[in-house]
Amino acid sequence: MRRGIKITLGAISLIAVVMIGYSVYLYLHVKSAADQMYEPREPIKQVSIVDQRGGGDFPVDMENEEPFNALILGVDERSNDRGRSDTMIVLSVNPAKQSVLMFNIPRDTRTSIVGHGTEDKINHAYAFGGVNMSVQTVEQLLDVPIHYYMKVNMEGFAQVIDMVGGVDVNNPFAFDYEGYRFEQGNIHLDGAAALGFSRMRYDDPKGDLGRNDRQREIIKQVLKNTVQVSNVLQLETLLDEVSAHVRTDVTFDEMKQMFSNYRPVLDHIESVEIQGTGKKIDGVYYYIVEQSERDRIHQMIEQHLK
Repeated sequence: MRRGIKITLGAISLIAVVMIGYSVYLYLHVKSAADQMYEPREPIKQVSIVDQRGGGDFPVDMENEEPFNALILGVDERSNDRGRSDTMIVLSVNPAKQSVLMFNIPRDTRTSIVGHGTEDKINHAYAFGGVNMSVQTVEQLLDVPIHYYMKVNMEGFAQVIDMVGGVDVNNPFAFDYEGYRFEQGNIHLDGAAALGFSRMRYDDPKGDLGRNDRQREIIKQVLKNTVQVSNVLQLETLLDEVSAHVRTDVTFDEMKQMFSNYRPVLDHIESVEIQGTGKKIDGVYYYIVEQSERDRIHQMIEQHLK
């Protein structure tokens, strides 16, 4: 009898050790993937945008679920070429209101490029000065702080979409692009198809704004699908895939707090379009966003963060 009890206790102890060991392995593996993604911004010598909570470094108290703004940069990088940020999306996240505001900044938006001394298309900021210049230029454009950034290689983004099971979108009109046929109505897309769906613009009646609509829809669905990641093993697999294609200044500890505290917010995402007009200046097409529209977007974000 005692021998049986000893064997049982020994088996339970062995299982416990194995489970603890595997949990530690998973934790370290996930941390390794998160550390690979971590790429802090360069130190900023002068901060012109002041966070309402104070502090030039814009610290966010994740544990107490403070609101924050994030910039998503979708870049198409090539060898020996930094590339440009063809996608620029601002997310304003407020857990207290359980909501996210999502703004596309049209890539052709004419603005002052911070640190470069020129007026140019906003997507050129990345080509001129990488993440730092892009973030500061967006901060100046909208007069709001950007607390975090996420840079996504768009080719790798297709694999991320596959990892979360693809996306379901509502397509306003049928079109063909890059060998794919996108029917009108509700359609399911894998990663490669979703990338094509988000890139087409010349056959869209709204041009680049129509493409922005589709990009926001793809991002929204990816965020919602990510909420369904329910355990560490799934998170490990997802982060393994993402780590090769994403860079961010969100630390591993902040990721853990986001994963546990901010997930319900992603169920309520409101898309907002920045209004403007197209205009050619010296033969170059720009998207002109008037100061009144910038003020409107600024007020929306400020109110959302309160």
